[in-house]
Parts: sequence; C-alpha cells; structure tokens
Amino acid sequence: MGGGRPAGSYPPPQQGFGPPPPQGFGPPPVYAPGAVPAPGGVPVPAQATGSAAAPAGPEFLATDPRNAVVIDAEGVSFEQHGRTADFAWRQIQHVHYKRGPFGNVLMVAVVLPDGRFFEAAVTARNQAKLQTWFTELAQVLGFYLAGRGS
Repeated sequence: MGGGRPAGSYPPPQQGFGPPPPQGFGPPPVYAPGAVPAPGGVPVPAQATGSAAAPAGPEFLATDPRNAVVIDAEGVSFEQHGRTADFAWRQIQHVHYKRGPFGNVLMVAVVLPDGRFFEAAVTARNQAKLQTWFTELAQVLGFYLAGRGS
C-alpha cells in the first residue's frame, strides 16, 4: 500500500463538518415576553425600541387558503398567491367592495387619487361567513373613510 503512511496510521478525526457557522446561526434565542431582541442578542424592553404602535381602531380580516384582505389603522393590505400589496390610508381615495360573480366571493378594490385601482378577491367558506364579512367590512370602512366625501 502506498501513500507514505504506515499501515493502520490515520490522521486524527475532525470535529464537526467544517468551520463553525457564521454569527446568527444556531438555536433560536429564548423568548422573553415584553422584550425585543436587539442586535447582538441582548433583549431590550419593547417601549425602548422607538417603534410607535399604530393608533387603535377597528380591524377587518378575510382570508382563504391563497388570498387575504386586511384593513386596520395603517391601511389596506391585499395578499394574493403569496404576493402582498400594502396601501396606507394617505394613499387611498376610496375602497369599494361587492359580492363576486361566482360562489361566496368577496371582492375589494382600493382606488387611488390618480384613478388607478387594485382589486383582491377572497372566497368565504359559506354564505353566512360572506355575510359576516360584509357587515364587518361596512363598519371598519365607515370608521376609516368617514369625512372623505367620496
């Protein structure tokens, strides 16, 4: 046998499968309620992060397995097949909604001041759920669109 090593002589085994992983990999940090992890992994109390909470207001959520419509104090968000479109209230001129042409479908459209509009459709499990969405949606939009005159 060649190779320059005496028979039965092998190098010492290596530990692990290569160099250690870069910083930030490994087990997740322990969760501490009321704390937000800061860079470096040291928890910082939530109020010290400088992020202001959105003003309280009603919220609306309609989802199906592929799509979602969320309306809250920040604005309107559509998610369709994994893609998201967010519209802040300052960007929105009006929001329209109606029953879709097929089945228990809720259709929501955001209209921008320049006339462009964006639509999303969400399928309810049944007629009762669709009716609940219409009732909730009317109340939430009434709150956020009050006084806009359009």
